[in-house]
Amino acid sequence: MQSEVQFAGFGGQGVMLMGQILAQAAMDEGHEVVWIPSYGPEMRGGTAYCTVVISDQPVGSPIIRNPRHLVAMNRPSLEKFAPTVKPGGVVFVNSSIIPVGAGRSDVDELRVPIIEIAGELGNVKAANIVALAAFVARSRVVAFDSLVAAVKQKFAEKAKLIPLNMKALEAGRKAAEGH
Repeated sequence: MQSEVQFAGFGGQGVMLMGQILAQAAMDEGHEVVWIPSYGPEMRGGTAYCTVVISDQPVGSPIIRNPRHLVAMNRPSLEKFAPTVKPGGVVFVNSSIIPVGAGRSDVDELRVPIIEIAGELGNVKAANIVALAAFVARSRVVAFDSLVAAVKQKFAEKAKLIPLNMKALEAGRKAAEGH
């Protein structure tokens, strides 16, 4: 079984970090993983994206035209990538800044106001962790406990950020279950 997740948004929204954390969680579960970032002019405010491929076998090609899932943090990303998602996949929509849906009836669309949720936690910079948690809770591409462990590992050198991120994970999970 192979699963591909495309993360996309504006540079600075934590898109690369979400991909890295998911990749770490999948590796910790013993999966074969490829994380492919897209850098370039995106870093100056355009669309930044990365792809995470999770498989039970070695990944033959990391180039994915039709991912199983999409985490769209801004409208240009949703409009660019939603049409390419495989039927039956999860399309996560940052409803804080995206007023529209994926426009597809053959995917599981999850709309979460992550900026408002992160603001209630005291730091809007945690919005990407809220999004990642909601996506993982809905898609189950990795076990939620694996995601929690990967976040702790990622922030180990900035231990003061761990409590906020644990709250963000829980808030994201609750948001996914509430939809």
